[in-house]
Amino acid sequence: MASENLDPERFDSSLVNNGGRTNIGADVEATREPLLGRSISCDTYSVSAAVLPFLFPALGGLLYGYDIGATSGATISLESSTLSGTSWYDLSTVEIGLQVSGSLYGALIGSCLAYAVTDFLGRRRELIFASVLYFLGAILTALAPSFPLLVVGRLIFGIGIGLAMHAAPMYIAETSPSQIRGRLISLKELLIVFGMLLGYVASNLYVEKVGGWRYMYASSSLFSLIMGIGMWWLPPSPRWLLLCAIQSNGNSEAVKGNAMSCLCRLRGWPRDSSSSEEINGIILELSHSQNENQAGFREIFQGKCLKALIIGVGLVFFQQVTGQPSVLYYAATILKSAGFSAASDATRVSILLGLLKFLMTGVAVIAVDRLGRKPLLLGGVSGIVLSLLLLSSYYLVLNNAPLLAVVALLLYVGCYQLSFGPIGWLMISEIFPLRLRGRGLSIAVLVNFASNALVTFAFSPLEALVGTGLLFAGFGVIGVLSLAFIFFLVPETKGLTLEEIEAKLL
Repeated sequence: MASENLDPERFDSSLVNNGGRTNIGADVEATREPLLGRSISCDTYSVSAAVLPFLFPALGGLLYGYDIGATSGATISLESSTLSGTSWYDLSTVEIGLQVSGSLYGALIGSCLAYAVTDFLGRRRELIFASVLYFLGAILTALAPSFPLLVVGRLIFGIGIGLAMHAAPMYIAETSPSQIRGRLISLKELLIVFGMLLGYVASNLYVEKVGGWRYMYASSSLFSLIMGIGMWWLPPSPRWLLLCAIQSNGNSEAVKGNAMSCLCRLRGWPRDSSSSEEINGIILELSHSQNENQAGFREIFQGKCLKALIIGVGLVFFQQVTGQPSVLYYAATILKSAGFSAASDATRVSILLGLLKFLMTGVAVIAVDRLGRKPLLLGGVSGIVLSLLLLSSYYLVLNNAPLLAVVALLLYVGCYQLSFGPIGWLMISEIFPLRLRGRGLSIAVLVNFASNALVTFAFSPLEALVGTGLLFAGFGVIGVLSLAFIFFLVPETKGLTLEEIEAKLL
């Protein structure tokens, strides 16, 4: 399908050159009413048309997962005197830490950068920029002639992660039909897990080759190219176009024409199909802000955005501080204690856990738009609390029952992928008001990566201080607090449009 009038740069310039005030929403402001309880989206959409607007942004999540999986094997390869293929294989613990967590530090930088550029670039161009950073980071890491350049490559790749994990859920949420929005954003989590599996498989394929770590990291460049080309072809988010118009005082008819053209393409509707109902619903929710300037920093901590920020930040914080990085860190030890022969090979153990994560995420994808977000969160987190208490019991009093620890580990992984794994990313992409969605989500993503780093780096000192059993018990107590948080503060958003969700937070 032709893509004339869809280029965001051309669109933006037409808005900037318009010196008059926009009349978007002026004719509906007087009759503005709460959106809750009535649908503003059309019931029909093309499933085939919805696939690519989901798939290309979701490749950003796949690359994030691939990096996690591939790094486990790359670390083994880099440290080997015979397989590293370098003269600097004898790395210190600090250097290994930089190699493993370099992309995490980069993701923190990318999350901060996203806050500054989100409204300027838009969701589509931010994902294109992320794909470029993914490609450059992968190539520089793979070809690194020295350790410092390897770390630089890992940081660049990580900045791509931070931008992609910020923009991808926004683009998918803003372009998906409300009937399947939860399923598509949850599928992004499935792509992350699938990326981990690909990384584990690549580790197995290349771990015994000389310089195998280079092949592991280089393999991700192909996916980054596909992601970049795909995002270049896709149209910008209609909601972002209308937001730009409000903030830039653009011409009403030109804006609506561009937004409708994008929406028809994303939904698979004919060009002459009526998309005005959904466009008008978006305008209705934006119209009250037409005379305001671009959202300021303080506004994020006021009104319904503050409520959305508390919900979003709370979810991603509890997602990490219930021990997710630490439980997976102990996976190989637990399986070895149970006498599983596969546990002697760390990469094969990782594949087994990755398959379980993939399966349970698939269950969440199927259930999220049927059962809803809140039931999955409450049920899954309850299972997480139970598994943490079982792990605590194993390390404190039931050391002769390794099978209990294995069951607890599998229960934890399965319940996490039913709840916090996909639903956390889904909720933060849904609940922020459109004017502040980019900046609010960037704060949530920053908290996600920061709390991940906090748990990862604090685990060893805390374990030495209080012991593994008490540490897992502490994670369990935090899990109980997260259940109360979900029950009292997290709203159900199943089946609602983004504008209806925004009205629900009033």
